[in-house]
Amino acid sequence: MDDEGLAHVTFDDPNRSANILTEPVMRRLGEIVRELRRDAESGRVRGVLFSSAKTHSFIVGADIEAIAQVESPDEGAEGSRTGQVVYLGIERLPVPTIAAIHGTCLGGGLELALACRIRIASDHPDTSLAFPEVLLGILPAWGGTSRLPRLIGLPAALDLLLSGRSLSARSAKRLGLVDEMRSAGGFLESAKDLLRAVVRGASLPTPSPRPFSARLLEGSALGRWILFRAAGRRIEKETGGHYPAPRRILEVVKSSRGRSLEAALDLEATAAGELIASSVSTHLVHVFQLRERARRGSHVPGLAEARGVTALGVVGAGVMGGGIAQLAAYHGARVRLRDVRHEAVAQALRYARSLFDKAVNRRKLEKREAAQGMERISGGVDGAGFGAADLVIEAVVEKLEVKRGVFRELEGRVSKQCVLATNTSSLSVDAIAASLKHPERLLGMHFFNPVHKMPLVEVVRGRATSNEAVAVTYAFALRLGKVPIVVRDGPGFLVNRILGPYLNEAGFLLQEGASIAAVDGVARQFGMPMGPLRLIDEIGIDIMGHAGEALHVALGDRMAPSPPLVALGASGRLGRKGGVGVYLYEDDREKGVEPGAYEAMNLGSPSQGGGPSREEIRDRLVLTMINEAARILADEVATAAADVDLAMIMGTGFPPFRGGLLRLGDERHPRWVAERLATFERDGASRFAPAPLLLQLAREDRGFYDAFPARG
Repeated sequence: MDDEGLAHVTFDDPNRSANILTEPVMRRLGEIVRELRRDAESGRVRGVLFSSAKTHSFIVGADIEAIAQVESPDEGAEGSRTGQVVYLGIERLPVPTIAAIHGTCLGGGLELALACRIRIASDHPDTSLAFPEVLLGILPAWGGTSRLPRLIGLPAALDLLLSGRSLSARSAKRLGLVDEMRSAGGFLESAKDLLRAVVRGASLPTPSPRPFSARLLEGSALGRWILFRAAGRRIEKETGGHYPAPRRILEVVKSSRGRSLEAALDLEATAAGELIASSVSTHLVHVFQLRERARRGSHVPGLAEARGVTALGVVGAGVMGGGIAQLAAYHGARVRLRDVRHEAVAQALRYARSLFDKAVNRRKLEKREAAQGMERISGGVDGAGFGAADLVIEAVVEKLEVKRGVFRELEGRVSKQCVLATNTSSLSVDAIAASLKHPERLLGMHFFNPVHKMPLVEVVRGRATSNEAVAVTYAFALRLGKVPIVVRDGPGFLVNRILGPYLNEAGFLLQEGASIAAVDGVARQFGMPMGPLRLIDEIGIDIMGHAGEALHVALGDRMAPSPPLVALGASGRLGRKGGVGVYLYEDDREKGVEPGAYEAMNLGSPSQGGGPSREEIRDRLVLTMINEAARILADEVATAAADVDLAMIMGTGFPPFRGGLLRLGDERHPRWVAERLATFERDGASRFAPAPLLLQLAREDRGFYDAFPARG
């Protein structure tokens, strides 16, 4: 309280780096709101300011751990109504209220801001606002679903609620989500000055006008019908019916139209209870927890003390090298690109510039920021600048002797502290390190293509790799906004080793009479972003062939390439990048199964009802991955079931609503998985032989997560 009757409510959890709305916090907030109401009614309080003492965040939402413990719809709905009551108390305070948003403002934090009469946000780059609940399989349940459409209109509200995307302060101001944007310098004092002025009689900030098209759509029954119908179609297209939260959000917003806020909140609470207790939400919260563990990295020795990377060297100026360079520059690192040809360097720089231009077009960057990013990248054919590098990433051709030569030359050029990383996807890190005087500084940093989109990075530890090298690389991957997973060196590392038999099995299914449409359709219905045959085209038939042969050589006959895929590789087709593969492509867009695809794979027309059933197709594709994952754990390529699941979700798009590959294996139970694989093995396919670890877990009545728990 100050002398003018202005109350300042500050959030500051001393035990966390960010403020989270736990049950005790909400209970205390409710007490404070009741105190404020009494003092406001007596004239002692004339205005209220809500802010955070954290330097990078306002409030990051509700307690995810508490959400994970909810077991019934009634319990979930009750939790929703408890928060709604607190925020209704804020909204009904008889004095001006301001939410001063500096830094990250998510979920329940943004719902608190919506309950205030005025919202101002700082112009700091860290300031962002979002409702990410849909990504957890739930909805904003403390008034967000009800208040947001009333504030910014249906089109904008549905976009934010259904996507979970975040807004900068500038974008939030443009939508009317915040009333004013003010300088981050002296932001809190500026907020106090605004409250003081409003209390003294100044006019409230004027919200930004909604676009005419949005007002036209929302203003008529026909327009609203069109709007809701389009949103429903978008939901079905993007979720395939696997995620109930978007559909429920749409239903609540639609049903709340024209009702009182209290009635809308009741609909919101009921829907929240149903969603939070669903298996999909349980799985999505589990995936969120896996990502948070990766972000914290408490299981990575020395991460807290890891040296930062200010200067990066990239050897190999292809699409991968150019993508890595652009991403690093985007996140503030100075980058030196190197290749044996000037033309390659120039092409990589053009590619990097095109990625910056796309970021500008999507309003992720200002033109000035994109120009500054490009200025951080330079390139040439010599080794200039590499002596100052903290980390060098090699992305040259996948040939062992070429990579060894690159690193032998680099070892004599870089500083003693510089970490060396190979982006290889198929070669052994240990084999590459064998020619170095100091193999402890070398490891794998395996990005997935395209670099700027794919979230996973496999940090591959060789036998000699030091903890320091792992920590520096892991920290850098986090800085790039990636999800890093530490794995041990081995054929295919983690993702490609599991993906190999999955893709290969698609070929065997075709050989047994399944159609291309059936194989890929079953995989998509299961929840994969694309079918295995379409994915082969996306990877590149030539690249897939090389990787498959490498796995065959390293792991034996169970990885023997299927004859249809061998024939496909021999046909000279390249997949999407060449315009023709299993599918046909025009202007880089898939146009359906290529008419000659069966002939290219030495196959006749698919069986009409005589091939494998859809259930068999699904089980053979999925269980072969679980089987290989069991071998990976036994080989200690990964040490935790959680790492396997996060890698598969982030690296292949394994459906998050299923919680992960091994989470699914645990739900089905290793005993059932082993028995089902054994039925396929009895049909004469030895590749389906259950892994010894899988049989052991079946005997012991244990699951993967029990036998291989996550540390840290």
